[in-house]
Amino acid sequence: MSTVLTQRMIELQGLTKRYGDTLAVDDLTFDITPGCVTGFLGPNGAGKTTTMRMILGLDAPTRGTALVDGKSYRDHRFPLHEIGALLDAKALHGGRRAFDHLLCLAQSNGIGRRRVTTVLEQVGLADVARKRAGTFSLGMGQRLGIAGALLGDPAVLMFDEPVNGLDPEGIVWIRTLLRQLASEGRTVFVSSHLMTEMAMTADRLIVVGRGKLIADATVDEFTSQGEHWIAVQSSNPAALAAILTDAGATVQKVDDSQQVRGLKPIEIGDLALGAGIAIYGLTEQRATLEEVFFGLTGDSVEYHGMLGSQNGQAA
Repeated sequence: MSTVLTQRMIELQGLTKRYGDTLAVDDLTFDITPGCVTGFLGPNGAGKTTTMRMILGLDAPTRGTALVDGKSYRDHRFPLHEIGALLDAKALHGGRRAFDHLLCLAQSNGIGRRRVTTVLEQVGLADVARKRAGTFSLGMGQRLGIAGALLGDPAVLMFDEPVNGLDPEGIVWIRTLLRQLASEGRTVFVSSHLMTEMAMTADRLIVVGRGKLIADATVDEFTSQGEHWIAVQSSNPAALAAILTDAGATVQKVDDSQQVRGLKPIEIGDLALGAGIAIYGLTEQRATLEEVFFGLTGDSVEYHGMLGSQNGQAA
């Protein structure tokens, strides 16, 4: 794969999609820039897949624009050279062999057979290149779809739930691949429901709910919106709690430690030292990406499940 790329981006301006009375995407405006992995998050029904489909010209916007390198997808003569995408791993002819499936895509965009062999090796499917795609597991299908996205060596890549069906080794592989692609200066846009995975993979987050933009921030900026505290373990929790409370902190006992809010670690350490209290643990904690996400999108969730038994009582 090339390592020197002309930097290209995805640009959304007032992007809106309405299906009858349903407003699926509501005036989205943001850019997806090169050199980083941008995660696309939102509850089910938030408009993520519809947005991606409009970027690829599969759905026409009600109003607004979605551009790749300054053009709509359909205006690119050989679009696979500009943007590679995986939206649905099952969107293929199951009777075709994996190699032939990719070869059809390649020939439509002036790409040679050698590139097909290369991407099959890259995604780990070289040994099954002559097997029919319809016999593939979900994880193998995902790898084949990713190979299709890579065919044109594009500067822009877009994946909708790429870890679906992958085993743990496959998840580590796709995480490494996404970060490698971004490090080469590519624009990488990926949606996922796996918050832990996004926290380890993405540099920046676009969060939507009910079709509207909720957040556009780096992962650190996003998680900093959540609660943070200091977890403290000491030789005399009761005495330390009294001292820290007098200093203006709030202290809450949790298991074998105390959660302290309102003071910095160095301040806690100095106060404990002055009182002759030994500190065994002093760790900064902050809300996880998942916790902040649920806090911001709780009002945008379309379908709520019931926790506990059918009568609504806690299990």
